[in-house]
Amino acid sequence: MTTLYERVGGRSFFETLVDRFYEGVAEDPILRPLYPPNLGPPKEHLVLFLIQYWGGPNDYMVQRGHPRLRMRHVNFAIGWPERDAWFRHMEAAVKRGGISPEDEAQIMDYFNTSATFLINRPDRTDP
Repeated sequence: MTTLYERVGGRSFFETLVDRFYEGVAEDPILRPLYPPNLGPPKEHLVLFLIQYWGGPNDYMVQRGHPRLRMRHVNFAIGWPERDAWFRHMEAAVKRGGISPEDEAQIMDYFNTSATFLINRPDRTDP
């Protein structure tokens, strides 16, 4: 059985996905303030995390330890507006990826669930 990592083309798919995603983040007035001036390190962290999550090498774990997503995001005010902006940019990046509808749906389901899971300021304009 092949992993999603293998089916979508390995590291290059995730690097391109993250590049497309961060093109949106860089211009987004809601999200950009949440990121450091140099987007290089967060981009690499996300690439490594996604590779590991979808069945590729565990370089993320080796370099950064357990993902602990909520802990790593607790210092950022994430309400519904931030969640929705993040998801909108990620959805656009995934849809430009040219992968199978099944793999696209699986990835989007994960991002939808994860983005909502990271909300830590639910009182910031709930939908």
